[in-house]
Amino acid sequence: MDSAATRSEWAPDSWRALPADQQPDWPDAAAVDAVTAELKALPPLVFAGEARQLRQALAEVSAGRGFLLHSGDCAESFRDLSAPRIRDNLKIMLQMAIVLTFGAALPVVKLTRAAGQFAKPRSSATEVVDGVELPSFRGHMVNDDAFDPAARTPDPQRMLQAYHQSAARLNLLRAFTKGGYADLRQVHVWNQEFVARSPEGRRYERFARGIDDALTFMAACGIDLDREHQLHEVDLYTSHEGLILPYEEALSRRDSLTGQWYDCSAHLLWIGERTRRPEHAHVEFFAGVQNPLACKFGPGTKPEELVALCERLDPGRDPGRLTLISRLGKDRVEQVLPPLIRAVTAAGFPVVWACDPMHGNGVVTADGIKTRRFDDIMSELTAFFAVCRGEGVWPGGVHLEFTGDDVTECVGGVEPVHECDLGVRYSSLVDPRLNARQSLDVAFQVAELLRPRSGR
Repeated sequence: MDSAATRSEWAPDSWRALPADQQPDWPDAAAVDAVTAELKALPPLVFAGEARQLRQALAEVSAGRGFLLHSGDCAESFRDLSAPRIRDNLKIMLQMAIVLTFGAALPVVKLTRAAGQFAKPRSSATEVVDGVELPSFRGHMVNDDAFDPAARTPDPQRMLQAYHQSAARLNLLRAFTKGGYADLRQVHVWNQEFVARSPEGRRYERFARGIDDALTFMAACGIDLDREHQLHEVDLYTSHEGLILPYEEALSRRDSLTGQWYDCSAHLLWIGERTRRPEHAHVEFFAGVQNPLACKFGPGTKPEELVALCERLDPGRDPGRLTLISRLGKDRVEQVLPPLIRAVTAAGFPVVWACDPMHGNGVVTADGIKTRRFDDIMSELTAFFAVCRGEGVWPGGVHLEFTGDDVTECVGGVEPVHECDLGVRYSSLVDPRLNARQSLDVAFQVAELLRPRSGR
């Protein structure tokens, strides 16, 4: 059964009749219309069949037969369109997926925050610096991060630039994942030099040698490794927060095979904590497309609210349709999450339960720098796994903000970043990200959490 809205009155623009949160204050409505008309004439970025494949993979996760690794940049930058940077982000994701596959003894669904993550919700419409008030930076799809009036004025032409940058990034990701770079025989190549020198990197190298030995053994047993395509390429799916609704509407396409609507800007779109009201525009729009969807929820979420949201987005209760991502904060998981799981489970929704341990654990240092503490991130993940197992549901995934760069934005880890290091290499446009060493550290610790699977 299909979960998307089947009401005859739904259309890609039906959201326009409802309140739309977190939308830019575009200065020229006609210019927005001209850009969206151009976007509608451009080819889709992804295809309906790929989105259906992801739904099938997530259905396996919801049944406890897989695990979701959902990770990538906080906010993509128009200035960072380079093959080495995209490759380095892919490297750490491939490393993490291998570690998690071993830990879970299950397939890992690889879903990247990339090729579209150009817009960010903000808690305030404006910000003040040295007494000057300007519109907040909302991501490069909307405006620029430079603090001056011209840069902060929303510009609809940026939606076109986001489309073309997304197409270029997708082209590179497909080349890397299908063209031999993701081959299991490349596991040593994925270990960047600055990671390899760390305790996490050395642990990974021991792990990689074990993979080499296993492949050598398989070949010695007469298995033709060249014919096993699963060893040489990976399925990598894209995602972003479906925030700027004119862009998402313009990239919606009716599938020629099924006649159903898909948002072809990404394989999976998620609805954020600030835009998840069932009676508002974002939920209306995404209820009508057939992509797999995710929704984030914070500590103020009530059980009846989450059930109502599930009912709007997945009325058919279809496995693989909906992923619920908790972002609660390390001290709230044990109190807030159990009644939410019970309510959703009792209502019969076969969701993937995933954890975003980043957004509920932000802190600001005495110097005014936004950061996250590695120990807080792991504390939330540990509590999430414990609660899920206690409630009899599968802890199906993790949602992280990371970069393959050697940044100093989050404090802690096995080879710790200290608060005094934060200004050394802090380049995030919005929120602090785990660096490659910290990300690999998370993967090894989550792999340990995945091992006790009694009762599933």
